[in-house]
Amino acid sequence: MMTASADPTADRSDPIAPLREFVIEMTRLVDRTADESALVAQGRQLLARLVARDDWLPDAFAQPDPQFYRQYLLHADPLERFSVVSFVWGPGQRTPVHDHTVWGLIGMLRGAERCQRWRRGADGRLAPDGGEEILQPGQVDAVSPTIGDIHVVANALADRPSISIHVYGANIGAVRRHVFDPATGAPKDFVSGYSLDAVPNLWDRSAAVRAGASA
Repeated sequence: MMTASADPTADRSDPIAPLREFVIEMTRLVDRTADESALVAQGRQLLARLVARDDWLPDAFAQPDPQFYRQYLLHADPLERFSVVSFVWGPGQRTPVHDHTVWGLIGMLRGAERCQRWRRGADGRLAPDGGEEILQPGQVDAVSPTIGDIHVVANALADRPSISIHVYGANIGAVRRHVFDPATGAPKDFVSGYSLDAVPNLWDRSAAVRAGASA
């Protein structure tokens, strides 16, 4: 994992540049194709590049809550073709069994996450699908209704927060999704919303432009 101090090429006058560049490249990608397999495959490469360094996420979007995991909106495409969020997990925090209904990518930025996938049987009940997986910094996972959309995610660390960056094929905070009773498979609708009513300013490049002009 690359940090600000370890990266001699980091532009300290424009620290959020990696996120802005990711948003630009994702926008170009959704302009080119609506094919889910291409979006997941190519989006995975873009997200891997973003989470390979940990010097760009603003502090306001990295704050844990003592009771609940937080979902901070970092960017929503104006046509709602994709959104980018930071998930911040306090020690021991976890989701219920849930789905997404759209494709999604999960890139680990800090700490670690445990993920257990679930599948629905012919009788409608849910069962664990394979073993638990651990996502480490720099790694990227994917979900979708096509490849598997139901899982439980938890902070793998008991003593400090973990942060992952998620990209979804919709404005995920406004998508009607489901949590499931793991014993019966019964679904319950939910809409997640977001944990903050603000997003980072990706577009104020004035400091970098001034620095370039004075160089």
